[in-house]
Amino acid sequence: MRSDPPPTGVDVVVVGGGPAGLSAALVLGRSRRSVLVVDDGRPRNAVAHHVSGFLTRDGTPPDELLRIAAEEVERYGVELRRARAEALVPRPDVTPAAAGVDVELDDGTRVRARRVVLATGLRDELPEVPGIADRWGRDVLHCPYCDGWETRDRRVGVLAGRADEVGKALSMTRWTSDVVLLLHGMERDEIHPTDRARLDALGVRVVDGPVVGVEVVDDALAAVRTAEQRVELEALLVQPRLVASDALVTAVGARVEVGPFGHVLVTDPEGRTSVPHVWAAGNVSDPMSQVVMAAAAGYRTALAVDHDLIEEDVDDAVARRAGSPGRDDAPDDPLGSGPPGA
Repeated sequence: MRSDPPPTGVDVVVVGGGPAGLSAALVLGRSRRSVLVVDDGRPRNAVAHHVSGFLTRDGTPPDELLRIAAEEVERYGVELRRARAEALVPRPDVTPAAAGVDVELDDGTRVRARRVVLATGLRDELPEVPGIADRWGRDVLHCPYCDGWETRDRRVGVLAGRADEVGKALSMTRWTSDVVLLLHGMERDEIHPTDRARLDALGVRVVDGPVVGVEVVDDALAAVRTAEQRVELEALLVQPRLVASDALVTAVGARVEVGPFGHVLVTDPEGRTSVPHVWAAGNVSDPMSQVVMAAAAGYRTALAVDHDLIEEDVDDAVARRAGSPGRDDAPDDPLGSGPPGA
């Protein structure tokens, strides 16, 4: 059964054209839904050289991955539009045909959608160390499983500002025996005794900080500096603060939770947010997801969105046949009664 979208509107607007958003668009397009993907052309991983750990796409440059994905979704009639979504305007649940969300774009247009999938990702707030931002995605990295292979057998530093970041130094010993733990905003006595024993056993050197700068030679990281010493390195792992790009949906009352590395949008397991008709997938609601996991989340959320639309269509058809209004949609806060916003 194929549903007809509202006049001058679409079944689904996907905000964000990364792996999660395009994966959702692919599934919805194949489900014969009318889909608009809105993306501002500023992907989080633009500085990365390659995608890692994605079966059949390992080593693919991020822009090439998106080019392939765009070609695939356009086969199914999905529209890709370079624009920025500036506001979501929920519509009242008067009838199923009228309910949904309007999406206001930066070119002044407003798109009527029955459902919205937010796949806007997140942004990385890096430690405030001079020079780190310039090397981000090159030899200043954040994930052992993303970049460990590329840094194998090299001298790698791990910047730790919290006791729970020490584990990253232990993880890196899978790829290299030359790991330095750089304390940045924490003291040695904050390291748990068990972790101190593990660091010692694995030969991880611990350097007191804070780190005050980096040295670059021939366009490659050569060392970091503390107030007391220079530490030669070939790569540096840091833990950014992960900030969900969720302003669109928090502005209309979506719930978020604060975690150790930032705040995240709250959804149910299928991606439904606390705002009716708005769903989310990828890093905006799961900051630790890698590219392949974000794509999988987009697929899962698209299935849930399509099933939700099918149920609405069927209930509306039954109600019209009986001469009564269609079904009410999701409750105002399907995830509970917690406080909205940050």
